[in-house]
Amino acid sequence: MAFTVTDAPTVPTSAPSAVTTRFVRKTDPAEALVTSWRAISDTEHVVTAAWPRTHSFYAPDTDFYSPLLYTESIRQGLAVLSHTAFGIPLDHRLGWESFSSTAVPAALRRTSEPVAVDLQITHTSVTRRRLGSTHLTAHIEATRDGEHLGTADIRYVTHPGAIYNRLRGRYADAKQAFATALPHGPAVSPSLVGRDDERDVVLSPTEDPYRWQLRADISHTVLFDHPHDHIPGMVILEAFSQATQLLSAPYRTLPVAFDTTFRRYVELDQPCWITAEPLTESDVRLTAVQGQHLVASTIVTTEPVSGR
Repeated sequence: MAFTVTDAPTVPTSAPSAVTTRFVRKTDPAEALVTSWRAISDTEHVVTAAWPRTHSFYAPDTDFYSPLLYTESIRQGLAVLSHTAFGIPLDHRLGWESFSSTAVPAALRRTSEPVAVDLQITHTSVTRRRLGSTHLTAHIEATRDGEHLGTADIRYVTHPGAIYNRLRGRYADAKQAFATALPHGPAVSPSLVGRDDERDVVLSPTEDPYRWQLRADISHTVLFDHPHDHIPGMVILEAFSQATQLLSAPYRTLPVAFDTTFRRYVELDQPCWITAEPLTESDVRLTAVQGQHLVASTIVTTEPVSGR
């Protein structure tokens, strides 16, 4: 049996549009990609997402969707399943520990029609701790209109408010964290990172061509559509993606694979530095450092875009 997100049995459905956005952790209904889910078994589910013909942020290229639209679909799908299939309360806080993914460039091509993406999600581990936290591991097989789109593996955790607040300490209050966020710095040239508008740029230049300051514009309505107590993982992944494009400029590339570990929360009131180390013609190691701490790292694999 298939359930729409708004029909999910574990959450009241008195205000369907609001419930939908709450499940996917978005405030703006236009940013809710997931439309339905169905169970194959207790641990296997299919989540369906609808990609629009264009997207204000994740479709900067006239030919391709950003691979991070695929990642955002996964993020939303896991959020939906956590609250529905696994009954995790809406006030629990979700965080990623590791994320690896691959995407097929041909399946990211834009067309004149909306796109239907199916995510077959298999949870290989769901561990509920005594005080309420849940640790989950999932494998994803994705198709676009029936054609292979990519795969992903993720480890993530959910914490009840009391535990999350204890972990975050003085940073636990999202509104206070927003109020003390650093002003965002100047943007690198948008064309160097495959963008037209500097508002969509998440890197600020430094004197080192392989090092940038993370540019977190909290007024950006896609990356920060509601107050956060830290910089979201999707912003970090976007910074890694833009850094790989900058290294290839003026040639266009697609970041088709990520192998990422998130080690610490990235705070809004301190600078965060993104550093790139080219490994091969197509592979780049990237790190995010805040203070003395490595907060996230990844290896990104890119593919050249034809017709560049």
